Amino acid sequence: MPQEERVLGPVLDPRVRTVLDRLHAPSNQFPGGRSGRRGSWRDGSNPAFADPFARADRPLSIKQEQGDLIYLLCRAIGAKRVVDFATSVGVSAIYFAAAIRDNGGGTVIGAEIVPGKAAAAERNLAEAGLADYADIRLGDARETLADVGGPVDFALIDGFPVAEGPSLARQLIEILTPQLRVGALVLNDNGETDFLDYVRDPERGFRSLSLPLKGSTELSVKVE
Repeated sequence: MPQEERVLGPVLDPRVRTVLDRLHAPSNQFPGGRSGRRGSWRDGSNPAFADPFARADRPLSIKQEQGDLIYLLCRAIGAKRVVDFATSVGVSAIYFAAAIRDNGGGTVIGAEIVPGKAAAAERNLAEAGLADYADIRLGDARETLADVGGPVDFALIDGFPVAEGPSLARQLIEILTPQLRVGALVLNDNGETDFLDYVRDPERGFRSLSLPLKGSTELSVKVE
């Protein structure tokens, strides 16, 4: 089967596109991908997917169509302060940073627990010419994102699963909700059940729907 070509998207900067094309290349993806093992990915039952330190050289990141959506939505709402969990090697952070730069400036606050991946993210952002728009915080996101310094316009929640207790996605949305401005957007990649229960409960102050991207991608807006 011929290799699928990257479709021209809304990110037009050649320097940024070169880095994204490299990171989206099949050789940089986790063997087998995540889409074929959604259950194992969500519940942490497969050690290969549950260990954030496994395959530290692989992006384990969003797909191009998700990144293009992030870029467009950030441009649409004029995003200035965004949260990126987990940053991995910087794929999503690059889409965020490109949008923030094109909006006139701001910061993507990234959370990554693996030192090698955080360092790779910083290198990739620098290669894309976007280092000045990113603050990559190394450590447990439940600590590093407890205070991001002001109202958040957009948050990506795409972290590793845990085998027991509340998912990291659920824990992070509870931490971030008070920091999200009204009108802020939240994108979730893995569809953790307890996260979906949270954002789909009208009493939490969100409105939410599932998008047909990468199996299922949840997009939510904070309305109150």
